[in-house]
Amino acid sequence: MEKTTSLKTWAESAARLVGVAVGREAADLVIQNTRLVNVQSREVLEGWQVAVADGRFAYVGPNAEHCIGPETDVIDADGRYLIPGLCDGHMHIESGMLTPAEFARAVIPHGTTTMFTDPHEIANVLGLKGVRLMHDEAELQPINIYTQMPSCAPSAPGLETTGFEISPADVAEAMSWPGIIGLGEMMNFPGVINGDPQMLAEMAATMRAGKTVGGHYASPDRGPAFHAYAAGGPADDHEGTRESDSVDRVRQGMRSMMRLGSAWYDVQSQITAVTEKGLDPRNFILCTDDCHSGTLVNDGHMNRVLRHAIDCGCDPLVALQMCTVNTATHFGLERELGSIAPGRRADMILTSDLRALPIEQVFARGVSVARDGVIEVDCPHLNWPEEARQTVHLGKVLTEEDFEIAAPSGANKAHVKVIGVVENQAPTEALTAELPVVDGLVEAEGDVCQIALVERHQATGKVVNAFVSGFGYKGPMAMASTVAHDSHHMIVVGTDRANMAAAAMRLGEVGGGVTIFKDGEELALVELPIAGLMSDELAQNVAAKAQKLGQAMEACGCTLNNAYMQHSLLALVVIPSLRISDLGLVDVTTFELTSLFVEGDV
Repeated sequence: MEKTTSLKTWAESAARLVGVAVGREAADLVIQNTRLVNVQSREVLEGWQVAVADGRFAYVGPNAEHCIGPETDVIDADGRYLIPGLCDGHMHIESGMLTPAEFARAVIPHGTTTMFTDPHEIANVLGLKGVRLMHDEAELQPINIYTQMPSCAPSAPGLETTGFEISPADVAEAMSWPGIIGLGEMMNFPGVINGDPQMLAEMAATMRAGKTVGGHYASPDRGPAFHAYAAGGPADDHEGTRESDSVDRVRQGMRSMMRLGSAWYDVQSQITAVTEKGLDPRNFILCTDDCHSGTLVNDGHMNRVLRHAIDCGCDPLVALQMCTVNTATHFGLERELGSIAPGRRADMILTSDLRALPIEQVFARGVSVARDGVIEVDCPHLNWPEEARQTVHLGKVLTEEDFEIAAPSGANKAHVKVIGVVENQAPTEALTAELPVVDGLVEAEGDVCQIALVERHQATGKVVNAFVSGFGYKGPMAMASTVAHDSHHMIVVGTDRANMAAAAMRLGEVGGGVTIFKDGEELALVELPIAGLMSDELAQNVAAKAQKLGQAMEACGCTLNNAYMQHSLLALVVIPSLRISDLGLVDVTTFELTSLFVEGDV
């Protein structure tokens, strides 16, 4: 495979771009006979052509014959549509279980040529050093991977303990790195609302650098708190699930980012703000947030989101704007990418249908990078250091006793709080249940399973136990994962304490990942040796293991769509309603630790 060359800046290429456009110099590439989709004017231009030089568009117009020389590569598009390369406005590479290189390899054939990534998963495990490793591997790739400096590690101070903490000094340092585009999602919205000096200092450092502050307001409150958060500076938000969420954010000058990930289906419920309510579509952006490897390999990436938006009734050209020029404009890159126009990076896709959107050929920086689903370029890897591969520190051998929950003295029933999983949604419900007590221990029953958080950063040996419902597991089983947003300790969900202990110890043995046990036997394992979050294996291999994991979950009775993603979010203490952390059960509606037992029953 050939490698793409480093890209010159617009200023460095200006003389040649002008020369090619006027016909004094020959282009590197000319594509003729296209139906060019202009997202700047929102129209299809029949028969237009493009000429590319130094990886950028030099000429975009009805006839590029004057740009062709003896060495020019000329492609006849045969009347196909030429659209800009697709941009993902908000995402976490780690959620794909892949490193940046392998994530790029997976999404390039789907037409993604730009990603705006927030590596706050690895920040919680390895701190600023982990962010730098992600940034540096991203910079090596043949497509554009911009990094947002994580803002919240921990995401909710006082409610969880992370492997490392991010400081305002870390944020200020990162703003000087070449691939840093802004500040990652500001999840600590109570901190912003209450004027927390650290949160305000991080946002101030970002704004002084002239970069974008990402938002994350996961609350239904639209009173003064919401307005205070908007005043703090976040420029976008992807936590909406209803039409009114999108409307409210846009009215405050924020961009509404509507996500379709592996388990988050939030486009259909919000895009009506454009398709029915008639709001200005240029303030709406499509994104994925979290996609695991199976989705990437089997279903697609931003092409999947784009098709879905169209299926939800959005005009194809409007939907295309939402994952190209709207995204570029939001991050201050409209003159650099996001459209087929002079000077922009020559990131483009040939497709024969604007609705079905077959991705037939992908170009990045003027080079063909994929054709008919097959990648044509290298995606270079970093040499990840050993310290990034040794991050699961359990501190002791875990046994059944570590997963016991003692009942209130003398009780034969226990009235407990239960985390309720909601299919295809990030929020959880705060439920309660009456559970049996056997020999002084509370036992899971019916659809209620036990959940445990095992501390893995400081080798404390601490295990916090609680209950969860919604997975539908049956029989003695357990599933464990070192992907546990955002603190990324270990989450274990099970119906049997022996299986829970076995699953947890298995992940300690392999250095992180996801495993599922049934009747004492391991049914599936996805090894994630890098920070306990990622594999540097090929995306297809990881996807195959993830598929086996999904099948194993089904064999244990789980029928939820992409239930692994729900599992991985059970420790996310910034999204309502009820979560678990290394400090205990967390009521995210009040941002306070809460008792496992319903008040009055203890």
